Amino acid sequence: MLAPVVTASFENDLERIEILAASPVMSAALLERNLNAIYETAAHARFADYDVAAIARSAPALMYRLFDLRVGLRGRIAHYEMLGLMTPAAIQGFRDVFRVLRYVSDMLGEIAIGHARIGEGGYLLRGFTGKDNNTLINHAYYRNIGDLPFQSGDVILVRGQAHNSAAIARIGDVDSQFSHIGMVYIDEAGDHWMVESLIEDGAIINPLAKSLNHGIVRAVLYRHRDAGLAARAAKFIFDYVAESRSKRGKRILYDFSMRSDYGRNLFCSKLVRLAFEQASGGTFVMPTYPTRIGRKNRDFLDRIGVMTETTFAPADIDMESAFDLVAEWQDYRETGNIRLQDFTMDKLFEWMERYNYCFEETFAIKLVSLLGRFSAHFSDSAKEMLSSVFPRVPINMPRRTVAAVAMLHKTAEPIYHELQRLNHQSIVETGVPMHGLDVFEALEKIREREGNRIGYLVRKVP
Repeated sequence: MLAPVVTASFENDLERIEILAASPVMSAALLERNLNAIYETAAHARFADYDVAAIARSAPALMYRLFDLRVGLRGRIAHYEMLGLMTPAAIQGFRDVFRVLRYVSDMLGEIAIGHARIGEGGYLLRGFTGKDNNTLINHAYYRNIGDLPFQSGDVILVRGQAHNSAAIARIGDVDSQFSHIGMVYIDEAGDHWMVESLIEDGAIINPLAKSLNHGIVRAVLYRHRDAGLAARAAKFIFDYVAESRSKRGKRILYDFSMRSDYGRNLFCSKLVRLAFEQASGGTFVMPTYPTRIGRKNRDFLDRIGVMTETTFAPADIDMESAFDLVAEWQDYRETGNIRLQDFTMDKLFEWMERYNYCFEETFAIKLVSLLGRFSAHFSDSAKEMLSSVFPRVPINMPRRTVAAVAMLHKTAEPIYHELQRLNHQSIVETGVPMHGLDVFEALEKIREREGNRIGYLVRKVP
């Protein structure tokens, strides 16, 4: 464990994790044990136990060491697959390690910039830009360059600011940090496009710069090792979606069912899956390790239209050994906020599952959802004009789903703001943000205080 004393050296303790990550393993049991040890060590580390000023000075180097550690671990997944070591426990171990080390790296970045916030430091940055070590790049690619060069067929994993982004990231049994994925296509003129499927628009083609400037806080660039396959996949999906958006085409709507192998409609990951499946003639089909949606309390899932127990979640690309992790970007002025959103959503879903909380509509929510459904019939330009008043509701989103999204937002928002105040207090008093365990403790106190009604969640007692 990282030593819990003020004089402890973070760098020395990080070296212990690096040794564990680099240790050769020949059995699934040892792989599982090492991954669990890395996770437990990182998850229980508290920055308040270290020299925060020293950490701030060496934060850039520490962040790269953590990034390189994750790149190295990912690079060995194919080897472990060949050895037959990728048991369910090992798969979960990799996911847990990747998640917790991202959080540690985020906190280093936050400390390095003095916990600046958007209001103090301008607007949200466009993805893969910024001067505060925002973009971490794989040694094998483009370290020490300016703008990151993309390739046709690159896959970009992102996370936005909204509570529904946190919900999408947390909807399965895997605690993910990502809510969306899209594919880069570079045309003959050199123009860069993002082919993606958005809830409000369905399958669509946007300029890459627009997609990377769409209120995102985290983005990861993955590149398939077969550049030819990736280029064919990008060309196929670009042409396929372009045809659907033409005057004679039929729009491809967003697929709320989350079923990877059924129907014409596409959710974001399903679009990427289709591209590679078609380009490979059906020989490369993702995901290798699907996300389970096995909740006993299906109230929220039923309300939003999920009709499967396994899916291709955006973060499943994290575990695809055929892809290299090329670069990872984050806006450290906002990573603390989305971390609080993640933890809030963790607990909301846990409370639904453990204590049988379910959403209960009020008259006001029914009215809002009906108006939202009515706005779905407006033209795209009218929807854009009214987006500040009503969410841009797609034509195939049921009223019940509109209501569920609204109730989730209104339930999470006051909890999130309370956590923000506590987190700010921690930064003022200790110089570091709240530890995850302290956030979870605060959330449980909120549940105990609120009792059988938390926002629009009501506990159904047998």
